[in-house]
Amino acid sequence: MQNNACPLVSILLVEDDDVDAMGIERAFKKFKVTNPIVRARDGLEALEMLRTNVVSRPYIILLDLNMPRMNGLEMLAELRNDAKLTDSIVFVLTTSKDDTDKTSSYKEHIAGYMVKSSLERGFGDLIKLLDNYGRLVEMPVDRD
Repeated sequence: MQNNACPLVSILLVEDDDVDAMGIERAFKKFKVTNPIVRARDGLEALEMLRTNVVSRPYIILLDLNMPRMNGLEMLAELRNDAKLTDSIVFVLTTSKDDTDKTSSYKEHIAGYMVKSSLERGFGDLIKLLDNYGRLVEMPVDRD
């Protein structure tokens, strides 16, 4: 997943479920997508990683909603209120089919909302989507 004008896009996987995280990481390997993947187990850990440059730009955040300490919607609100992180590209990947969660997520300017159980062929379609997105879309590189 690389744009000709940008370095390799990092993936920040914000997911508390070990099985789902391993499935996503395995799908990246299966489809030979070699982007760096960094995992946070909740919103607080993810924000700390972003604010301390553990994850470098350009990056895409793959965000679960239902997590302990700080859930995905709380993280999105915090992200959008942070001047250095507000332009972050976020895809939600969740078990929630709740219209309120979907609407709340899109109000925080996410790039897409995907329900885990709707991914019929496992995470393969998700990986292809992220790979194409990273190759085709111009993303912010500098934080300033």
